[in-house]
Amino acid sequence: MLSLWGAFAALGFVALVFVCWPFFRRFESAANPSVNAERIDIFEQRQQELADDLALGRISQTSFNESLLELKRRLMNDLAPEQQLQSRGNNRILALTGASFLLLLSAVFYYFTGNQAQLQAWEQAMVELPELGERAVMGKGEPLDANERQALLLGLRTRLAQDGDDAVAWLMLGRVAMTLNDYEMAMQAFDKVLAMDPENISAKVSYAQSLLIKGDDMAMNQAAKLLSQVLQKQPQNIDAISMLALIAYERKDWAEAKSAFELILLTMNEQDSRYAMVSERIKEIDARLAQAQTSEPTHKVQVQVTLADEIADRIPLNAVLFVFAKAAEGPAMPLAVKRFEQFSLPMTVTLSEADAMMAQLSLQQFEQIQVIARISKDGDVAVDLGELEGKSQPFNRQQQPSVDVTIDTLIQ
Repeated sequence: MLSLWGAFAALGFVALVFVCWPFFRRFESAANPSVNAERIDIFEQRQQELADDLALGRISQTSFNESLLELKRRLMNDLAPEQQLQSRGNNRILALTGASFLLLLSAVFYYFTGNQAQLQAWEQAMVELPELGERAVMGKGEPLDANERQALLLGLRTRLAQDGDDAVAWLMLGRVAMTLNDYEMAMQAFDKVLAMDPENISAKVSYAQSLLIKGDDMAMNQAAKLLSQVLQKQPQNIDAISMLALIAYERKDWAEAKSAFELILLTMNEQDSRYAMVSERIKEIDARLAQAQTSEPTHKVQVQVTLADEIADRIPLNAVLFVFAKAAEGPAMPLAVKRFEQFSLPMTVTLSEADAMMAQLSLQQFEQIQVIARISKDGDVAVDLGELEGKSQPFNRQQQPSVDVTIDTLIQ
């Protein structure tokens, strides 16, 4: 803060010197008697030369009088501007007027365009940072309102900029940012924490929560990965279990969702206000599981897809995985196909009648099939150079309900 005001003072001083210096410089020039004395000497010398010419008869008396008058006029013209500046007070008044105008203009400009209110808020946030931190972390006093959370966020960012990285401060910054709905800042803060402490459970749980709020498929996959890491270290972490239950529910993975919600229910007693809500959710999942069992396709094949190590580094950017079955002998049109924009190999894929591209052309019509897995670089199922592919041998799907496919070929 002192450096800021010091910079203001330095700039103000430079501006005042710039405005006032010309007035005093001109006054010094005017106050120097040698300038006028030199002009008078030149006048007298020229006057003597005219007198000599008159005495020698080189010029007439009339020419002498006219030339002498012209010399006097020139001398008066040269001396008149300087005489007007002989008053020291006039220069001081002009300089003072310019300095006053400069200061007034600067003050008005800063008042209307400056950030003095934000500066005052920042100063107040730094003063209140210890108290706000205790209330946020220790739960002392009243909960923080939105303005106090904003002040705490500002204070934490300033402290981190001044004192360097601190995992605890970054974690608090991320959590405060989440309460203010700034999830991008929150995730950046949690990234900082995990870079300093990769096993920080609290950071992983909070990071997963912010990813769930983001809500897209990639964020959900990343959140599930973080929560799995948490449960490996703390199998009974109820926050991680709760979020995994939500992820499974959103993905319609009813079996996993039911297991997670049942674990949550075991941590509650019947007097808990959330007990009835979780119980209803489990009943809903049971109904969905029963419905899925009755409507499950009868014609299906399970595919275990793996990637060969020798081409593992050749997966193109923004790749899309296609897994499809086609008749071993028959039309080239796939009988069933699934498309994955987000995938992690190895993975298990189930192809069924529900995945048919055309209702009249499905797994039901053919017993001898072949399964192909292809990593596309442009999201188009058509084959292109640089894509990766793997094929199974033709097999009877009724006799062999599952098959392994290894992606081991680079299409060239």
